[in-house]
Amino acid sequence: MQGALRLLQGALVTNEANIDNVAGNEASEPTKRRATFHTLKVSQVRKLTDKAIEVSFAVPEELSDEYDYVAGQYVALRTTIDGQDVRRSYSICEAPTPGTIKVGIKRDFGGLFSNWANDNLEPGFEMDVMSPQGAFVSKHQLTGMNNPEALSDEVVSDGGARFVAAAAGSGITPVIAIAKSLLAHEGTFVDLIYANRAASDVMFLEDLADLKDRYPTRLAVHHVLSREQRQAPIYSGRLDDEKLKQIFEHIIDVPAIDEWFLCGPFELVQLIRDELDARKVPAEKVRFELFSTGQPGDGQQSQAGRPVEVDPEGENFDIGFVLDGLSGDVKSPKSARETVLNAALRVRPDVPFACAGGVCGTCRAKVVEGSVDMAENYALEKDEVDRGYVLTCQARPTTDKVLVDFDA
Repeated sequence: MQGALRLLQGALVTNEANIDNVAGNEASEPTKRRATFHTLKVSQVRKLTDKAIEVSFAVPEELSDEYDYVAGQYVALRTTIDGQDVRRSYSICEAPTPGTIKVGIKRDFGGLFSNWANDNLEPGFEMDVMSPQGAFVSKHQLTGMNNPEALSDEVVSDGGARFVAAAAGSGITPVIAIAKSLLAHEGTFVDLIYANRAASDVMFLEDLADLKDRYPTRLAVHHVLSREQRQAPIYSGRLDDEKLKQIFEHIIDVPAIDEWFLCGPFELVQLIRDELDARKVPAEKVRFELFSTGQPGDGQQSQAGRPVEVDPEGENFDIGFVLDGLSGDVKSPKSARETVLNAALRVRPDVPFACAGGVCGTCRAKVVEGSVDMAENYALEKDEVDRGYVLTCQARPTTDKVLVDFDA
């Protein structure tokens, strides 16, 4: 996810002012692992544009299992900036590769982490990197680094599988990893619709050109530039409803597509989803991640638990939780309207979280006793919510006693 959000049956990625990264509908979801930070060393920093870099982290052999991943997943990065613990999630931008994790980081206007990273990261720098998370992945059984070419036989058995990815700006980060993994199988074809303001803003421009040279008959890249004139009018100007209809009627054979991957800001993702829905494309074929919800203050959530004082004589919620097999309890003043995550962090600083904004899903837990009210949900699937899972950063108790299980 540069950073990630998931909305309803989809997922999101965020960069920083957004938050980086997450997932789609009911998929053959990667094996759930405990979100754990390890200190990794920056091995390379590559300039992608004037406002974006690719950062590579070296993964030692003893941590290779911890950092196995599926294309489309993300990692959270953690560091200290001006004495403040700061976490941001970023999508992994390379097909599964042993020994390395690569992310793309684009500057955000006023973004604390993204600007710091672009100005300061260099080879040799050490940073805490969370084990890969997220479900913005293909439903067709792409696997991790041990077998990245694997794709379910049924989808390619009758002449080829066809995929479409649509991205805007840094939404390309998970999409390019997904495209590389899909194209590694001989029976796949990929169309990429990539929207930017100008050619100078295109992240991974050379990588996309190299990928096109490698798969000239199976990859089509459609660059849409809003502020530059291109030879074909359909690729010039903002990607709006009218332009999208033209692309779907004259370039993309919509009924023939096996799976769709959408990653970018809410407006673009929703525009494409609405058009696909109007064309009767089944929702289960559409995977998406969001960079932002379009709500004021989106992506500006606090990265640390706020201080709360418990009045022994006052009315409190009793919040219990299970983490790594250990039980914990904390009282939370009813007047404070504190989230479950905030309360748990006061007694267990290692409780997993990344964005604290309801976007990435890292703080997911199952309610096993009592009930909560979840303010926002951009990361959990409907079936997860139905089974009792919540985002603890958005969940506030509605019963006197609540017990949640982070291990479930």
